[in-house]
Amino acid sequence: MHIDYIAQRYQGEFGAAQLINDIFKLAIERGASDIHIEPQHKQLIVRCRLDGLLQPIGQFPLAISSKLITKLKLMGQLDIAEQRLPQDGRMQIQIAQSKRDCRISSCPTITGEKLVVRLLPDTTNYTQLDQLGLRQDQLALLQQLLQVPQGLILVTGPTGSGKTATLYSMLQVLNQPSRNVISIEDPVEITLAGINQVSVNPRAGLAFAQALRAFLRQDPDVIMVGEIRDQETAEIALKAAQTGHLVLSTLHTNTAAQTLTRLVHMGIAPYLIAQCVQCVIAQRLVRTCCQHCHGNNSHHCSHCHDGYRGRTGLFEVLPIDQTIQQHLLNHATTTTLEHYQQQHWPTWAAIAQDYVSDGVTTQAEIERVLPHDKPLFSLAR
Repeated sequence: MHIDYIAQRYQGEFGAAQLINDIFKLAIERGASDIHIEPQHKQLIVRCRLDGLLQPIGQFPLAISSKLITKLKLMGQLDIAEQRLPQDGRMQIQIAQSKRDCRISSCPTITGEKLVVRLLPDTTNYTQLDQLGLRQDQLALLQQLLQVPQGLILVTGPTGSGKTATLYSMLQVLNQPSRNVISIEDPVEITLAGINQVSVNPRAGLAFAQALRAFLRQDPDVIMVGEIRDQETAEIALKAAQTGHLVLSTLHTNTAAQTLTRLVHMGIAPYLIAQCVQCVIAQRLVRTCCQHCHGNNSHHCSHCHDGYRGRTGLFEVLPIDQTIQQHLLNHATTTTLEHYQQQHWPTWAAIAQDYVSDGVTTQAEIERVLPHDKPLFSLAR
């Protein structure tokens, strides 16, 4: 289905259900992660996020906006009478013979309600740990650490860097009948059979810290905390890791080394960090070159978006060894920790150079995802 097909078909009268079906069908076919429904002053804009970047699907007369948004809100069990406050919901959409779980969010703007629909991954075809983009040495190290019965493994990076996919991939490895695996999420995005999943509910008094305390009385083996947001949650997570539990969680930091000093700045004792943190994984997602047209030096083809098709992870994996533990006890700065990492563990710069040399991605894409004042490297010899 071509983008113009939707725009031309619905210039006049239309059925909201059919239009929604066509929009979702096109988004799913193209591998979109999100659909944006955006009323503007003179028209309704529909865009989808493909490989991390928003791309237009179509432009429609503003008159159809109300019917389309009302139908989607009903599907997501949102209050259609409430148009002044943000709302969140879930829904399931069926395209052809397959069903897809979705998360829907509404937000009032000066031109009308904007909706964003997150297309959740299919749990039957979720990314395996060895398909994330980890180097073989990184993968082997992480697989080894996941067999350790206690400790804290942290995944870091900005929003949209793939942290959730990495956490779920690790949970799939740990999801065994002999283990009690519990997750605390905001919200639960993907339902995994065999794992006890809880969505936080701050309005009801169930935040990450409160849920984590309750979980520690549920005889857990593995605990996944969607995000460490404050000192209280960090302290409980670290103490759980200290007392015989394997804990997985995330932080919003830019590099692996920054994660350790961030915990110190949150008020966590350096000895506790040194004793409990097993590994820090920092990651980004980069678009991969389309294999159909990359070899022909073409900019795009019918299989891709501007020469790219799909994404892969770019990872720094920093195990907390005895030297780093000693650095923490000596109140080392981020610069000291990063210098040690560069000497002993692959950094983004080195891995990115391999990706570009091997034709996995481009230097322009690396610099877009990892902005620097100067290029990360030069391919000139």
